[in-house]
Amino acid sequence: MNIEQALQDRILILDGAMGTMIQRYKLTEEDFRGEQLKDHADDLKGNNDLLSLTRPDIIQAIHEEYLEAGADIVETNTFSGTTIAQADYNLEHIVYELNRKSAEIAKKATDKFSRQNPDKPRFVAGSMGPTNKTASISPEVTDPGYRAVTFDELAEAYKEQAKGLMDGGADLLLIETIFDTLNAKAALFAIQELFDERGDKLPIMVSGTITDASGRTLSGQTVEAFLISVSHAPILSVGFNCALGAKQLQPYLQNLAEKSDFYVSAYPNAGLPNEFGEYDQGPELMGQEVEKYLEDNLVNILGGCCGTTPAHISKMAELARNYEPRIANSKGAKFAKDIN
Repeated sequence: MNIEQALQDRILILDGAMGTMIQRYKLTEEDFRGEQLKDHADDLKGNNDLLSLTRPDIIQAIHEEYLEAGADIVETNTFSGTTIAQADYNLEHIVYELNRKSAEIAKKATDKFSRQNPDKPRFVAGSMGPTNKTASISPEVTDPGYRAVTFDELAEAYKEQAKGLMDGGADLLLIETIFDTLNAKAALFAIQELFDERGDKLPIMVSGTITDASGRTLSGQTVEAFLISVSHAPILSVGFNCALGAKQLQPYLQNLAEKSDFYVSAYPNAGLPNEFGEYDQGPELMGQEVEKYLEDNLVNILGGCCGTTPAHISKMAELARNYEPRIANSKGAKFAKDIN
């Protein structure tokens, strides 16, 4: 059974936060360096993607916790796995290996659970984060025309990341936490170019981020504008993640679900951060809030972002079993026809 067949059968559960789980291990600089990078000149603590190379045991254990909790899809530990993001640590040279190894770790975990229950296959989503540079917004207040990165540089970086993820065995690619759709377009361009070169392709998930109560992405797009701007690509799903809790995200998700002819995903944060930047919302309360998505038939893929744990994912999986997956309505189909 492939992921498209599974989506027709049930609501799929995506895993929760990787960073939240890594923090529980209280890791040191030496954990991030390992033997491979013991002599590297820069500090590396906090570069979570590196742990796929230096502490793969921890990353696999986290994947397995989420799978045990009921996740159908686990994300690779590659949110910052581009040359652009890794340049902050002078680690551009390890990007391909980092992505390939991360996918291999996740694949080992999903294969284990798929063998245990062949009727419930598990899938690896190659995580492709937004990078720490934006193609649409100047980082210089006094120079609004300046850009810290070009479209071509982004495409090159995303292509290398996607190659590593595919070589490592990812089942799909997830362009996520999109705050600038031009960055996402560079990723989509790179992926399509790679598919053409390889004569192979994977399903693509796209997930944007509504940053605040304005209902827009950081680069200023509304829900409809965001949907239109990615609808040219042959994507499997479109959705939202991060920045907001489930309750705050609901009206924007509702708007998206009404208009999208793609499968719809949502993986919000565990509420809003407290004054220390921590997330306090527990599984029960978050479960009550995401159940509104299920009652209103808004989602095909449901999971968690910042602050969520296997306990949150277990609650979502329990709830999702009681509901049918979203079916694109005629309004969504008409919207898709109008823009294509």
